[in-house]
Amino acid sequence: MARESGAYEGASRRQPVREPAARTYARALPVVPVRARGLTIEGADGRRYLDCVSGGGTLALGHNHPVVLEAIRAVLDSGAPLHVMDLTTPVEDAFVTELLRTLPPELAGHARVRFCPTGTDPVASAVSLVRAATGRSRVITVADEPFHDGLFPRDGEAGQEPPAGLLLEPVRSEAGVFPAADALVRHLRARTAEQAVPLVVDETGTGVGRTGAYWAFEHSGVTPDVLILAKAIGGSLPLAAVVHHEDLGEPGEPGDSDGAGAAGRPASPPAGGPGASGTGAFRGNQLALAAGAATLAHVREHRLSEHAAALGGRMLTRLRALAAEFACLGDVRGRGLMAGIELTAPDGTPGTPGTAARLAAAVRRECLRRGLIVDVTGPGANVVRLLPPLIVTEEQMSAVLDRLADAVRAVDRHRPDGTAAIRAGHGPR
Repeated sequence: MARESGAYEGASRRQPVREPAARTYARALPVVPVRARGLTIEGADGRRYLDCVSGGGTLALGHNHPVVLEAIRAVLDSGAPLHVMDLTTPVEDAFVTELLRTLPPELAGHARVRFCPTGTDPVASAVSLVRAATGRSRVITVADEPFHDGLFPRDGEAGQEPPAGLLLEPVRSEAGVFPAADALVRHLRARTAEQAVPLVVDETGTGVGRTGAYWAFEHSGVTPDVLILAKAIGGSLPLAAVVHHEDLGEPGEPGDSDGAGAAGRPASPPAGGPGASGTGAFRGNQLALAAGAATLAHVREHRLSEHAAALGGRMLTRLRALAAEFACLGDVRGRGLMAGIELTAPDGTPGTPGTAARLAAAVRRECLRRGLIVDVTGPGANVVRLLPPLIVTEEQMSAVLDRLADAVRAVDRHRPDGTAAIRAGHGPR
């Protein structure tokens, strides 16, 4: 342990010199992980932490899950190539088969899968796809509620054509954990269907059981035309893909040298920006495909989305009770095992800029002192986010919420801005 402690100190000193300043997590969470399993991380200093960041939602099964490790070892031991671009392999075929098994039949029966090299490329690839399919350029991103139908032309309206596509996140996690209302999603599906506009759903952070359904769009009962997938589908390793209805692309499109994609699937559409063509050297990572297939199957077979729905509901209930106790806690939002707790100005009303962000940062620090790793997100950096893995137990969730509540109490006693602590409904203490 002495050697690991020395490594911790040395690594912490070297990183700021060797890497750029945009190390968001490293600055906020000064932990050097050396071992991890499930919900738990052990640092080089010997401390153990409950990890409720889960790689930003990448670790659906937590750290080093046995089924993921077994799948990776099987590829390593087989002597199979670890990287083959997007050539057909048994590993790739198994992943696609399992992925299609999780999708609604009306999409799975007509689906095409395009692998992308990184987590940002599938968005560009999806945008390029719908632009090529419709011959139009405007893509609408749904970023607010209520959605303004004025973005669609009305019947008989001249001078405006329908958009090339409509892009929707079922939960805007990075924006502060804002779930889209199911009624809104159904309305958008109806409007896009009326005007033959492809509906693109970005499941980067919500897929693979996170929200209490295998795919978050299932809550509303709709089926999108295009799915953007990343994070959890790689089973902790980098993997991203776009799944789309076959009507949006045909074989022989530009993007691959032979005019056809892997396993006979269509090639990628014309490039619409960096990464938009779907090409790239790291599309065929066999370890990620194996880890992803194992994760997809385990979540499906063990009905972990149902577990996320039940345990996540209890998590949100307790967080809302905590928010009712402290005036510095505002809205609590989320779905399944994805929750955001908004920090507000000390008196619960809009205050000076940055006050809520300082409170959120203070809660994160106090959580870390208690062995709990949480995230802070939102444009104002004032939303504490919880993303526990889907394998979290009732006992572990209780420990997480106990530590969070204790951290909030500590911040409430010692406000970073020097203002007096105020309990909700009870006035100054």
